[in-house]
Amino acid sequence: MTKVLQVLSAARVWTLKDGTEHPTGFWAEEFVVPCTLFTEAGWDVTVATPGGKQPVVDQLSLGVKGGVLPHTAKKLRAELDRLSPVLAEPADLSEADPDDFDVVFYSGGHGPMEDLALDPVSGALLTKRLSSARPLALLCHAPAAALAAKNPDGSWPFAGYRMTGLSNVEERLNPFAWKAKWLLEDRLKEAGADYTSGLPLKSHVIVDRTLYTGQNPGSSAALARRIIDDVSAA
Repeated sequence: MTKVLQVLSAARVWTLKDGTEHPTGFWAEEFVVPCTLFTEAGWDVTVATPGGKQPVVDQLSLGVKGGVLPHTAKKLRAELDRLSPVLAEPADLSEADPDDFDVVFYSGGHGPMEDLALDPVSGALLTKRLSSARPLALLCHAPAAALAAKNPDGSWPFAGYRMTGLSNVEERLNPFAWKAKWLLEDRLKEAGADYTSGLPLKSHVIVDRTLYTGQNPGSSAALARRIIDDVSAA
C-alpha cells in the first residue's frame, strides 16, 4: 500500500512584526482535500506535527473572510469532524523517517511561518527527503518549511528548484498580512528558489524533478491528483 506522511503545523498563532499574535493553524482545505483524495485512492495517510502536538484548524479557512463559501465550509467542517480522531493524536514528526513513506506532503496555512520555517527536525527531514529523489509536496505556505532545510555544508538544498507558494499579491489580500515579519515569496527568492506564481487565487502547480509545489488553497486538489497520477504511473 502506498504510504503518505502528511505534515501539519502545530502553531496556534502567527506572530506579526508589531508583536501581536494572530490566531492561526492549518488551512482546512489544504489538509482535508489531499487527505481525502489520498485515502480514496487507497493510500495510507499518517498525519504528523512537530512534537506530536494536536494541530488546530485556522478558523479563517472556514468562513467567508477566508474566501470560503458557506456550503463549502459546511463540507469541510463535516470532514474535519470525521478526521478528528486522526488530528487528536498525530505522530511526532521527530519520530518519522521519510524513507518509510512513498509521499511526503506538507499542508499549509500561516502556521508553518511560525514553527516549521524554524524547525530543525523538519528541516533535516526535508533535506533527507529531497536528496532521496522521491515525491515531496509543499502546498501554499508550506514551502516556508523548506527554509529550515540545510545541507551539511550549510547551503540550501532547494536552491535552483522551480517552485511556487502563496504569492505576495495573495498574501496582502489579508489585512493583517501587511504586518507580517516576512512574506513567503520574498524569502523563497532570497534563499535561491526559482519562484514563479500563476494568477492570484487560481490553481497553480509546479513540478521540478520530485518536488511538487502548489500556490494556494485552490491548488490542493490539483496538487494531490498530480501526485496520485505520477506515483500510480511509476
